[in-house]
Parts: sequence; C-alpha cells; structure tokens
Amino acid sequence: MANNDSLTHTMATIDSFTKDRDWEQFHTVKNIISSISIEAAELSETVQWSNPSTDEVRNDAELQSAIGDELADVMVYCLRLCSMLNIDPIQIIEDKIEKNASKYPIESSKGSSRKYTAYEK
Repeated sequence: MANNDSLTHTMATIDSFTKDRDWEQFHTVKNIISSISIEAAELSETVQWSNPSTDEVRNDAELQSAIGDELADVMVYCLRLCSMLNIDPIQIIEDKIEKNASKYPIESSKGSSRKYTAYEK
C-alpha cells in the first residue's frame, strides 16, 4: 500500500489509537472477528423494526448518524484486522469483485437476486 494513500493513513491512525491505549494485548484475531460480528449486529439493530428506504435514511439525520456510527465501528475493526494480518483491503475487495463477476455473469444475474448456484450448469 502506498504511504500517501488515505486508507493507509486511516489504518495507521487506528493502529496508533490501539497502541496508545495498550489495547494490542486484547486484539487477537478471534476477538477482532467477534467484534466485527457484534458491531454488524448493532448496525442491523438501527433498522431492526423498520425498513426505511434509502431516501428515508438520507432525510433522517438521527438514523443516518446511528447507521454511520455503527458502520464506522464495523469498518474500524475490519481495517484493524487487515492491519494485524498484513492484508491489503483494497486488493482483497478487488479480488472478491472479480470472483463475484465470475459467479454472477451479467447475462445470468441481471435483475435477479438468486444465488449463483441457481445458474450453475
């Protein structure tokens, strides 16, 4: 990763925040993965008993803030895990999109929510 990349800077900030508080001792792979799951559940909780449209969320500052806070928690833990394991987050995202493009070809998947196994031959 390039040193001037803003994502690299963000990851370094997260690492520094962790180190400054002597939290590295608690940041095991298992604990960080568990924390991602827990924070993802808290993200789901923001809309647990509702089903707002994109426009409704955009027009509800309180809901948008709550979603943003939980989304940030998920991303911070994901980036922390990438840093701990020396994984380039941009590279793994690009690799996954390439895999998904192969599993979900446009001609078979456009406009469909079916899982890729539904179009495998």
